[in-house]
Amino acid sequence: MIEPNTLLQPFQYEFFIRGMIVAILVGGVNGLLGVYIVLRGMSYIGHGLSHAVFGGAVVSHMLSINMYIGAMLWGLISSIVINRVSRSGKVKADAAIGVISTAGFAIGIFLLSSTRSFTRNFEALLFGNILGITYLDMLAIAVVSIVVLAFFLLLNRMMLFTIFDRETAKVYGVRTDAVDLTFSILLAIVVIASMNAIGVTLLAAAIVAPAISARLLTNNFTKLIMLSTVIGAITAFVGMYLSFLFDSASGATIVLFGAGVFAVVSLYTLLHRVYHRHSHGSVVRHKHMHIHRGEHEHHEHHH
Repeated sequence: MIEPNTLLQPFQYEFFIRGMIVAILVGGVNGLLGVYIVLRGMSYIGHGLSHAVFGGAVVSHMLSINMYIGAMLWGLISSIVINRVSRSGKVKADAAIGVISTAGFAIGIFLLSSTRSFTRNFEALLFGNILGITYLDMLAIAVVSIVVLAFFLLLNRMMLFTIFDRETAKVYGVRTDAVDLTFSILLAIVVIASMNAIGVTLLAAAIVAPAISARLLTNNFTKLIMLSTVIGAITAFVGMYLSFLFDSASGATIVLFGAGVFAVVSLYTLLHRVYHRHSHGSVVRHKHMHIHRGEHEHHEHHH
């Protein structure tokens, strides 16, 4: 039997509480952004920016500038370049992102390996480190969370329009390219604020996992956003807690827990679809194997 004291023990440490606050905010914000990324089929952008930003962080560290400044500049430049290239239509966006982001990541690794200054600091950036979370991180993610929330409350309709019907949105005067760019920049900022908690190598999964889990559970957009944010926050909370108990990298633990949640939700929706209660008229109510063809057709056997 585990002692209750052991379970509550992590909460006695200030660094752990700091880590928890950051994790919950990071999880929630990533869950929120993830919805748009998943619906637009842009999951590679999260992956791309998180890798690209790492190079900027390393370069600014080498130049003894605050890591966040380099990461920020790099993130902004990458998101603008990615947007430009993918808009030109000559190259598929995912290919462009693959090259741009991996190059950024490679520069970071190259500089670290050639100068041999692979400090704990950067290990934390790669894999997330609950111990490394500072008051600055906490402040950064709190500000970012407020900015993201404001952005969504103000531009929600425009974003929705841009996602589901670009052409009509353009006709109605929505500047879809501007919305896209703003979104990419926002994502870059969130990536930078989250990298100490989750680590750049794992961030893409932390962004996408809550959203795909939520997507399986609902078709309603508002519910989807709320669910994804909640799943993101809970996943981060539990992952962070388990990473303390197992003394494991916080990012990896959060992502694994998120993947676990996704697996459970997938199984649930699969079983729910196969064994699916429904009534024919008002008389019979029963459960039976239920095969879906197309969108949603019932094939009934008439006796």
